Amino acid sequence: MSGTESLVEVALRVLNTADPVEKARLGDEVANKWLQGLITQPYDPSQHFTVPDRPARLTNVKLVSPSLMPKLGKAGSLQSRQAIVHSLVHTESWAIDLSWDIIARFGNQEAMPREFFTDFVKVAQDEGRHFSLLAARLEELGSFYGALPAHDGLWDSATATSEDLLARLAVEHCVHEARGLDVLPTTISRFRNGGDNQTADLLEKVIYPEEITHCAAGVKWFKYLCLRSKNLVDESSMVFEEGGARESDRIMEENDEVIQKFHATVRTHFRGPLKPPFNEAARKAAGFGPQWYEPLAVKDVIPE
Repeated sequence: MSGTESLVEVALRVLNTADPVEKARLGDEVANKWLQGLITQPYDPSQHFTVPDRPARLTNVKLVSPSLMPKLGKAGSLQSRQAIVHSLVHTESWAIDLSWDIIARFGNQEAMPREFFTDFVKVAQDEGRHFSLLAARLEELGSFYGALPAHDGLWDSATATSEDLLARLAVEHCVHEARGLDVLPTTISRFRNGGDNQTADLLEKVIYPEEITHCAAGVKWFKYLCLRSKNLVDESSMVFEEGGARESDRIMEENDEVIQKFHATVRTHFRGPLKPPFNEAARKAAGFGPQWYEPLAVKDVIPE
């Protein structure tokens, strides 16, 4: 890996790596080099690279339509626990690609600031670690990644938003990832009730808190793009900090136009209404309150 390569160049290398284990390892290496300042340039404006429509993937996982996926169960049996963890491993494998794809596909194209790249490098590194930990746990449970069928609905959404960064942020990070925050507490409880505290601890102590920050990255940069389009941000002084109380953050949080834009974007690029119940505490920690998602929700849904 040359020190003269840009982040976008090496992100493409990750996307073109088929083996998910190697993909996670290479992604971690790239992330460390970026965060340590060994990769200095986010992209070279003079160079144009082709981002693959679909990242390289092994063919060892049988893919089926989401409607044909077998029920995962409620973690009461070993078979159910294997199925749930396998599903999570598959999701994280795609999450790695999604993180590097948003860097390679949109960073240069949208002339995003350096902090955008850093945020999604951190997300990508987290997703790679989640994949590795869950894949190892799946093997401890007596199974392996590829033992069960899976679906690629997550990448279908990425394909549908491949020409619009605002839509990608809204659908992948503020809808799909937020849905993960909604269901994870129940999943954790099911593993505990099934006597599998090891998997429950992994989900609760490592994956759950980090997924909140991933959703927060989507919310943050969705707000940024909306306000930048109206010339309401100063590129030189607008700095985001996790947990910070900057005036710019307060202005963005209260900007009704941003929320209305979110509603319009989701209605255009996401099929159907959002499904409650919502994890309001986790969503609030990620930076968006009920006014963002409740108007998009289906009514009278019976909780699972």
